Amino acid sequence: MLEISERGREYQERLNAFMDEFVYPAEPVYAEQMAAAASPHTQPQILEDLKAEAKKQGLWNLFHPHPEWGPGLTNLDYAPLAEITGRSLEIAPEAINCNAPDTGNMEVFTVFGTDEHKEKYLGPLLEGEIASAFAMTEPAVASSDATNVEMSMERTDDGFVLNGRKWFASNAMHPNCRVLIVMGKTDPTAAVHRQQSMLVVPIDAAGVTVVRNLPVYGYADREGHAEIVFENVLVPFKDILKGEGEGFAISQARLGPGRIHHCMRAIGAAERALELMVKRAESRVTFGEKLSNRANIQDWIAESRIEIDQARLLTLHAADMMDKYGNKVAKNEIAEIKVVAPTMALKVIDRAVQVHGGGGVTEDFPLARMWAHMRTLRLADGPDEVHKRSIARNEIRKYRA
Repeated sequence: MLEISERGREYQERLNAFMDEFVYPAEPVYAEQMAAAASPHTQPQILEDLKAEAKKQGLWNLFHPHPEWGPGLTNLDYAPLAEITGRSLEIAPEAINCNAPDTGNMEVFTVFGTDEHKEKYLGPLLEGEIASAFAMTEPAVASSDATNVEMSMERTDDGFVLNGRKWFASNAMHPNCRVLIVMGKTDPTAAVHRQQSMLVVPIDAAGVTVVRNLPVYGYADREGHAEIVFENVLVPFKDILKGEGEGFAISQARLGPGRIHHCMRAIGAAERALELMVKRAESRVTFGEKLSNRANIQDWIAESRIEIDQARLLTLHAADMMDKYGNKVAKNEIAEIKVVAPTMALKVIDRAVQVHGGGGVTEDFPLARMWAHMRTLRLADGPDEVHKRSIARNEIRKYRA
């Protein structure tokens, strides 16, 4: 039985009240401040104001499973909170310090970081004072298979020397980004899943060059998706996470909870799109009748409700499995939701765009940007095809024996 705890329900009420009173009214202010900024990669004052209010209300680090750093909610209790923030994707997650990739990086520092890492990076991240990026994907290889990563991390007498090129390092264009967690190969001759390691690298380290931002469907996201070149970057031995050859294992541990967060935010975005669709259909008249009276529009509304509820139940089931049995046992359920939730959200948003007509593809409504974000999510944290392959192989394994 999927039952949210009383504490989880209390946080939902508090977060919904915060969204109604502060976040939704801040959306037009955010848009104005971003439009007036000299760079798309800026930190508008309204976001800092929201962060201060969220801290004051105790709506901070809600994702963090360790009571020392956050409320210590289960995956099942946190999932509906991530959905609520998905209704205002551009500002709500960061407003409560629950935005990717910082959430995953904070969990990595919590579990695998040294005392120095925790003091220098984890503490400021938990306070929302700095931002971080995760550098794994590379332009020259199919990075959906993490074992393909080619970045060289050569061991020398003084530390590891990094050479290579990364891209789609989300958050690296954020004006507050201070640190990268970088995955590369420390031993290309080791067993295939023991070749990779993760190192902690300051973004301003000698030899690190942020080459450019990568727009997504023409949108330059505020946090950015950076292409970064590493040329003879020396990283001390102390800045390796967990140990040599542990990079692949860390990446798997990092991505499980993050996929739950992404999927629930996608469900929240779909809910917002459905709400916009219904309101638009109620307010527009064509050929003497409201759009909402048309059979095809009613079909879209009904189908959207069904698909959102299906995706939510599957995602909550995956969260419950993670809580009860761990990420490894729940890997199939995690893979399933990563395919289902973004695809569902895209269908709902697309219907909402159609109901909005020409306005739906403009910046006058949030739908076009929401669609671009959700389309990207079908690739982020592993493309659909990789997750389907994993699900299929698990299914085949049941009968092959």
